[in-house]
Amino acid sequence: MSGALGGAVRAVRRLAGTGVLAAEASRRLRRESSPEGEPSQSRAAALHQICREVLALHGLRVEVEGSPPAGPALLASNHVSWLDPLVVASLLPCVPISKLDVSDWPVVGSLARGLGVIFVRRGDPRSGAAVLRGAAAALSHGLPVLNFPEGTTTPGRVVLPFRRGIFGLARRAGVPVVPVTVRCDRADLAWVGEETFLPHYLRLAASPGCRILVTFGRAIAPSAHSSADALARAARDQIADRLGEPHVAAAGA
Repeated sequence: MSGALGGAVRAVRRLAGTGVLAAEASRRLRRESSPEGEPSQSRAAALHQICREVLALHGLRVEVEGSPPAGPALLASNHVSWLDPLVVASLLPCVPISKLDVSDWPVVGSLARGLGVIFVRRGDPRSGAAVLRGAAAALSHGLPVLNFPEGTTTPGRVVLPFRRGIFGLARRAGVPVVPVTVRCDRADLAWVGEETFLPHYLRLAASPGCRILVTFGRAIAPSAHSSADALARAARDQIADRLGEPHVAAAGA
């Protein structure tokens, strides 16, 4: 079987398998007792399980350094691809924050909403305030919240300044901030520029797979820093150190 034909067969099998997993997750959600949109341990556990299954189906091998937090925490991660929330959520039950566009993706969007993902419209203050309320509710239920404070994806070689808003919540809630570094051994899995989701997904689905390394850094006590800006810089600097990238002076808005 030629490489191109083998890739096409893999892509079809994985696309079909993803549909099966989505259908099973939907059945699980119908048994969920708490209202849709309300954070719950069972929703986070269901998201954790389906992420593990999706990654295994697509040949994505996740290696871990450090220890995921137990209990409520802010997970502040660099952002390389649409895969990042799946990768981190496969390692522990958590509540990811994702851009609003994802909620419109076929199958994925409705499933993500049901599984408790919090969606944000970038640049919309009302959406930002709603996200902070949702994140605060998740923390109060004992769940870690996964955020990508760069606000966009990068090729993974540098870390953009972190937006400060979610770090103010960490200070108010008194929860630790855990920097998370995501790295992939395939540069073409970075999702940047104007590329749309479907071509990127099909390239991944056709490939044999790859290795992804996730590092959970040292937890940062919010009381150790005098402001949300300082807390954001401390989290970003840990990730920059892990990537071997110089520090920047200030956090983003």
